[in-house]
Amino acid sequence: MLAVLIPVAAAVAVAGVGLRFGLPALLRALGLHAPYRGPKRALPGARALIVTTSHAVPGPKGRPTGVFASELTAPYYAFKDAGLRVDLASIAGGPIPVDPESFRWFVVSDSDRRFLADPQARGLAERSLRVDDLDFTAYDLVFLAGGWGAAYDLGASTALGRGIGAAWAAGRVVGGVCHGPLGLLQARDTDGEPLVRGRRLTAVTDRQVAQLGIRSTPQHPERELRAAGARYECAHAWLDLFARHVVVDGRLVTGQNQNDGEETAQRMLELAGGVPR
Repeated sequence: MLAVLIPVAAAVAVAGVGLRFGLPALLRALGLHAPYRGPKRALPGARALIVTTSHAVPGPKGRPTGVFASELTAPYYAFKDAGLRVDLASIAGGPIPVDPESFRWFVVSDSDRRFLADPQARGLAERSLRVDDLDFTAYDLVFLAGGWGAAYDLGASTALGRGIGAAWAAGRVVGGVCHGPLGLLQARDTDGEPLVRGRRLTAVTDRQVAQLGIRSTPQHPERELRAAGARYECAHAWLDLFARHVVVDGRLVTGQNQNDGEETAQRMLELAGGVPR
């Protein structure tokens, strides 16, 4: 990511913008982790589950990886602030690996900073639940977080697929962002068909993956979801890293990339019966 962001910032700084506001503010202005300004919901007493990767090494280009921090922290605080009990789970359980690049000073989001200062949240991430051990129907909302690590294990997990399928059959709201929707690939609808077949959704674009110079991950969301029969859609920006797009299809809510975590969570809360706050 660094190789892409620095030239972008330098180009704009030449015009004087980056020099006045600094790199983090510039990236926010371009769309990276831009503040969510839509309606916020409350749903006290409900339960939410956030599922992440357990894959840390190797990552793209051999570097450590994991969940992209804001794709965990943004929905976590959207749900917590709405009055929900939130559990964190991962494919293998135990410590959730967080992509080190997602905490870089010019990328870190407000929800990331809140997480780093929150011992309770960090404790949940250190002791995440194992997907195989969970009853997904016990949750009102199930959210699939992304990050490069998810390209290695979310789409291959039959346990996750069973859990998502059970939650869907029980009428729960399901969502995810970026690489997270890969976790839908093993899920089946109540008629035994792939859950994504014929449904509108979004996830990180092939174009964004290519723009970031990544070719080594086993699954690319746009490619895999299209092949599974999903009605994939997206938005584009000068760099897709800065694009924003959220799709709602019934009880399924998906966000295109790391910029869409809070909006996706708020749309899920609305579908689950959340009221304005």
